[in-house]
This record gives sequence, structure tokens and C-alpha cells, in this order.
Amino acid sequence: MSSAKPLRKLNSSVTSITLAHGSGGKAMRDLIEDVFVAGFANEHLSLLEDQARFDLSTLTAVGDRLAMTTDSYVVDPLFFPGGDIGKLAVTGTVNDLAVGGAKPLYLTCGMIIEEGFPIDELRRIVSSMKKTADEAGVTIVTGDTKVVHRGAADKLFINTAGVGVIPNNINITANRAKPGDVVILNGYIGDHGAAIVDARGDMSLENTIESDCTTLNTLISSMLDVCPDIHCMRDATRGGIATVLNEFAESSDVGITIQEDAIPVRAEVRGMCEILGLDPLYLANEGKLLAIVPAEQAETLLTTMQQHPAGQHSAIIGKVSEKPSGRVILQTSFGGERIVDMLVGEQLPRIC
Repeated sequence: MSSAKPLRKLNSSVTSITLAHGSGGKAMRDLIEDVFVAGFANEHLSLLEDQARFDLSTLTAVGDRLAMTTDSYVVDPLFFPGGDIGKLAVTGTVNDLAVGGAKPLYLTCGMIIEEGFPIDELRRIVSSMKKTADEAGVTIVTGDTKVVHRGAADKLFINTAGVGVIPNNINITANRAKPGDVVILNGYIGDHGAAIVDARGDMSLENTIESDCTTLNTLISSMLDVCPDIHCMRDATRGGIATVLNEFAESSDVGITIQEDAIPVRAEVRGMCEILGLDPLYLANEGKLLAIVPAEQAETLLTTMQQHPAGQHSAIIGKVSEKPSGRVILQTSFGGERIVDMLVGEQLPRIC
């Protein structure tokens, strides 16, 4: 760290967040330096300025367009099988940049903390964010902390923003799907949604499903190495793969047909959906992407994806046609067809 001064420390007798930690005074400075600056530990954050600063040459060396995104995370519970709110916040923001073809570089972190929140849990979440960011090759460079009265929030909310750079030859947008293109999915759907249901304990269900929460930027980088002309790509989070496919169909004014038998779904997830009357096509994911690519490059791309840990169970699940324009059709296991609409309402609230 570039700062020569030792970081401030929280009083050891302080075990939970108080309103003073959001006041802008000494208690807040102690919290920021002890938990966040020490936890994220990098040269940008240690300067303790109101903004992070970068040389433009660092950005232009990667590409010719800047990509920015932001998201907020309110998941309940904060800790769940396969992840936690901190890992989720980094993963979600990194993936939102990467599916646009950008190389993610920098993240911000804004935390809204409820009075009384345990500081040890806050440290655990910060540690998870740091670990996930390091694995993704991104740096958390600036942030903000707010504390609200007990009962004014549910423990902890996190907002992250991300900055990345798109290389010159990449043009991935939702309106580029063309008749004849192929739809590729990188693995099992619905794991995150199922894991959250289990972690809440409201349904008296027992399963061993873990969230698929993972960063996808290294997978996407390998995909672009062999197929720079990916037409459309998005991560399927809230609303599941059904919602993303509908977005592609509407934006590109094409029809998309998917094969039910080709879509990877774990038996545990399918069983949970049958019990609760849910459809796995709409369940949330936090490590799944859909890509629409030229048919002649699909098999090569699929092989590359299957060689990556985040794409071992990748599959071609459908194709793009001229009609029915703006519609997604599922060819069922029984030989029939049904329309797959965009999600209406919310299957599971507070999922991410």
C-alpha cells in the first residue's frame, strides 16, 4: 500500500455497527481504514481520496471503448451455499461488463449498513469480495459507507459499479441475432435460485444445491479468442434464461426456438421446481450466460467453452429463425411446442 501512515483501528470493544460509524467522524474513519482499506488493500484505495484516478494509457492499451455498469445487491440471506452477498456483488458486476465483450478492470463498493450489524460478518463479506475480485483480476478502487437506523434496512445492502474496456474488434449487442444463428448456454440453470430457496429454510426442503455464483470473464475471454464475432451475449440472472432469450428475440426482431431436452437442469433443481410449481427457465442464475453465435462457429466455440471450469456443461440449446418475430418457442420433451414469455412478476424476491 502506498500510504506511509499506519491505518486506523477499530476499538476492540466495538463488535457491531453503530450510527457513529456513518457520521463522517473518527468512528467512520476507523471503520473505513480498518475494515475496507485494509480488507481491499490496493494502491488506489489507500490514498483515501474521494475518487480513484487512472492513467488513460492503461485503458486505451486494452481497447477503444469504455464500458460502465452498476448494480445493487439485497439478497436474503446474506450467506448461502456457494456464496454470500459480497461474492455476489463482485461476480454480478464483473459479469455484466464481460458479457458485453469488455475486459473488467475496476469496481466501486457502496455499502448501506443497518445499525447493529456485526463487524465480524462485515469483515467476512469484505474478505469474500477481495478474494473474488482477485480471482477475476479486478480491483476495488473506491467506495462509500452509509449507516441507517435499526429497522431501516435489512442488515446490509451493497452497490457496486464497474469499469471495463472493450477491444476494438468486438461488437456484442442484443440486436445482432440473425436467422441461422445458434444459441449456446454454459451449463446447468437454476442453481442460484434453488440454493437461495434452500438457504431461507421457508419451504422445509433439503438439498445439496450450491449457487453457481462465479465470475465469467475468463470464460468469455477464451470464447472471444476463438469466436470474436459473438452476436449477442448476456448473463441470465433475475428472470432466468427465458427473460434473456425474450430480450434477444425482441431486440433483434427474430424468433428463437429452444429444445427442452438440450437444456442442462440438475435433477434436484427440477424436483424442487415441480414441488413448488416453479419453472427452471425463469429461475435466477449467477454464473450462466447465453450466447448467440454464427452456426459455422458454434461447434468450435462449444468445445472451447467445455474446456473451461465455468463452461464444462455447455450445450447448444436452440437456434434463431426469421419467425415468429419477437417470440421464444420451447420444443418440449413430449414433442409439442409452447411459447416462453418473459417473466411476469417475481418468482422469488430478494434473490440477488
